[in-house]
Parts: sequence; C-alpha cells; structure tokens
Amino acid sequence: MTALPTRVVVLLEGHSDAVAVRVLCRRAGLPVESDALVLRDMHGVTNVGRHLREIEPGDRVLGLCDFAERRFVARALRAGGRTVESDDDLPRWGFEVCDRDLEDELVRALGPERVLEVLRDLGELGRFRALQRQPQWRDRDIHDQLRRFAGTHSGRKALLAERLTSALEPGAEPPPLARLVEAIEPLVASGRHHPLPG
Repeated sequence: MTALPTRVVVLLEGHSDAVAVRVLCRRAGLPVESDALVLRDMHGVTNVGRHLREIEPGDRVLGLCDFAERRFVARALRAGGRTVESDDDLPRWGFEVCDRDLEDELVRALGPERVLEVLRDLGELGRFRALQRQPQWRDRDIHDQLRRFAGTHSGRKALLAERLTSALEPGAEPPPLARLVEAIEPLVASGRHHPLPG
C-alpha cells in the first residue's frame, strides 16, 4: 500500500487562484483549514522555484498555472531534478494548466450571461459597461471583455474569483480546476490530520 503524504501543498500563482481552489476544495469537503492541505499563494509564478525548494520531505506538491506561464514551472521542476521533456509533462508532476488563465476558464465555464448576473449582484455591471465602451474593447468578443474586466484590478480579481467559482454548478467546474481537486482528494488522509492551532 502506498504511503500517504504528510501533507499536500498546492502551489498557486496568485491570491485569486488560491481563492478559487479554496472554494472548490471546501465544496468537495476537503480539510482546507487543517495541516493536511496547504493552498500556497506564490505571489507570482516566477517564485515557483523557491517554493519547490521549500517543500518538506514527505510533502506532495501539486499546482496550477496559466498557459503563458507554464515554462517557469517546467524550468523549476527540471532544476529540482524532475524529468520534464516538454510543457505537456506538467500534469504528470501534478501541475494543471489553465487554457489561458483562471478568468478565461471561469468565464467559459459559466457563460457570459451568468457572469453578467454575478457582476450585477456585485454592483460592478456599470464599470463593466464602461470598459465595453472603451475604443480598444468596443468591438471585442464579450468573453474577452469579461476576462479582461475580471483580471484588471487585484481586489476585483479575488472577489470575482470567489463569486464566479461559487456560482459554478457541481460538475461544471473548469477542467484544470476539477482535475486539481480530483488529484488532491485521494492524497488527503481523512482522519489522520489535526486542525491547525488557532
């Protein structure tokens, strides 16, 4: 029988990614407030090498990154002695890749109309309409407009990551996020970990 890891450490590019993964982990009943599972905001993917070096013996590392940033993860994995022949090898080492980025995945999974409803509920619809009137965005597809709006302001990014992820119907999660949560589940030893001291 394969030994379960001491804990699972999930490396995430930024705060909004950590927020979204936390929502899905809680939905799956995973112990996000325990020592079994650590969702680590790296404050930028270029810090991935340092975080990989800080992984403790016995920990299992997983992660999520944007398509454009996968080269940083591949390079850091190679530097740590892992065999990564191409960026396509990242899932073998536990790193899922968003098609473009988190916002792109969430807008696609929900569809523009549902995203507009979330913006309306948050009082952000007027600001989004203002973006749509800007010359550089006026003729763009609404998917791209929504993706841009969701990713332009750090506070908005985290808030929308939480609200859009929460709005997903069960089974409609973006594939990279769904695969990440599915990878976490069997690695977390139910009942063998204790809550973090508070």
